[in-house]
Amino acid sequence: MIAKHSATLHGHRTSFTLEDPFWQELKSIAKSRSIPLARLIAEIDDNRAPEGNLSSALRLYVLAWVKARADAVGLS
Repeated sequence: MIAKHSATLHGHRTSFTLEDPFWQELKSIAKSRSIPLARLIAEIDDNRAPEGNLSSALRLYVLAWVKARADAVGLS
């Protein structure tokens, strides 16, 4: 299921849509890094390509995170 989410990034409200597995994984990543979810989203937003959108950047970040963890334990 895809759902709309909102966050405040640098004092401005923004919204994005994500499928539930991506949303759950983002929350898990923030927890594993011991940072607030809003901070993780802001970091991803700050580092995304200007022509990209936030929803896509969040999905790509999750994919890269999962792939890096798989490589670290030799699953790829």
